Amino acid sequence: MDTHIKAPTILVIDDDAEIRYSLSRVLSSRGYQVSEAPSGEQGVAMVKKGPFPDLIYLDIRMTGMSGLEALQHIRSANPKQLVILMTAFGTAQTAIEAMKFGALDYVMKPFDPQKVLALAENALKTHADLRAVGEYKPVINTEDYKEGIVGSSPVMQEVFKVIGQVTASDVTVMITGESGTGKELVARSIWKHSHRAAKAFIAVNCAAIPENLIESELFGHEKGSFTGATGQRIGKFELCDGGTIFLDEIGDMALATQTKILRVLQQGDIQRVGGTETIKVDVRIIAATNKDLEAIVKSKAFREDLYYRLNVVRIRMPPLRERTEDIPQIVDFCVQNLVKQKKARTSRVSPEAMAVLTRHVWPGNVRELENVVYRSAVVAQGDAILVKDLPPEIRGSSGESAPPLALTVDSALDYLADQLKSSEEPILAHFEREIARRVVKALGGDEAAAAKRLGLTKAALKKRL
Repeated sequence: MDTHIKAPTILVIDDDAEIRYSLSRVLSSRGYQVSEAPSGEQGVAMVKKGPFPDLIYLDIRMTGMSGLEALQHIRSANPKQLVILMTAFGTAQTAIEAMKFGALDYVMKPFDPQKVLALAENALKTHADLRAVGEYKPVINTEDYKEGIVGSSPVMQEVFKVIGQVTASDVTVMITGESGTGKELVARSIWKHSHRAAKAFIAVNCAAIPENLIESELFGHEKGSFTGATGQRIGKFELCDGGTIFLDEIGDMALATQTKILRVLQQGDIQRVGGTETIKVDVRIIAATNKDLEAIVKSKAFREDLYYRLNVVRIRMPPLRERTEDIPQIVDFCVQNLVKQKKARTSRVSPEAMAVLTRHVWPGNVRELENVVYRSAVVAQGDAILVKDLPPEIRGSSGESAPPLALTVDSALDYLADQLKSSEEPILAHFEREIARRVVKALGGDEAAAAKRLGLTKAALKKRL
């Protein structure tokens, strides 16, 4: 090891002198500076006295303070401290407890020297990666996130503008977009900035409620109106009087319920299921769908008159692949939430991990990205998310995430020339099929999005595939 470079420091805490001796010999043979502590109490004291070692090997079962107790004291003194636990009892409880209290990993006794050295090498690389990340600096201030809708891309700026335009009136709004793009956040933002903000906001997922219960959920019911109706129930529209109701996945609503929604819009009143009394309600309706509502109207599965009543102002939430420049801000938002809620010890994201997240195609949109960030933060072994903390399917696809549409003319011609030599299939048909296949793959299997990107109908895309 280069004498001009300070050797990594490792502390071995174990009440077994033979274990300390053999482990120190193995680690010293690789050039590491090793110190020893014969008990949990002495090991904790050495850590608190400082300087902090780069890595600690800590036995779980010791006389006096146990390894898990010592681990908690060590992590309290230095939350970034990397610790590998040693145990002769590889039970499920041991593994769970070790990781719960913040251990980097654990090794079984009697241990393989190569395994010990490999763990040390990986741990010290993690230590170096965490130091290289630098201090956590939010992309933008926390107060800029108060809407919950994150993004500064041009397409999101247009969304924000329309939100601002519709808040001053009671106009009905239709929000469209793929699942996971944040349609409910838009609805809540409209409500929060409207004159109805002091009244209720109620969100109803029309697709999640069985057809035979949706009317009771929305309009309430009278006692005895159907089997199981043992008492009167107040529906969402009555509860939301003076406020705003958000009807998510409106395209899945049954025609009979659509008729009653139209009545609310036209006359401002409802009737409970099984009731005869007309009840006046003052409710603003915001609807959303991830479906092609125009096509559903043409198929007669959605009332045309209701469609025009709901679609007075339309806001389209763009999929994440159309605003990849917003991904660092969304990741930052998730990390700040974790820090604020103390749900994970991580507070940073390495540039390499951010690059992987930015390149990835997100078929589940913002919801999928948030889940990946939260999952990665929970399993992260330090206070920063590194590439190795990302799920395998995200790491593995990082090299294929960008849609493969940036072929040069020369490379395309070379490809065609190769096909001339190797296939008798008509070249243009082969080329069209290959492009279609790659675009579908790049967009996460979303054939509707691929057809739109290619300028084709879904039927034409299927034909090419």
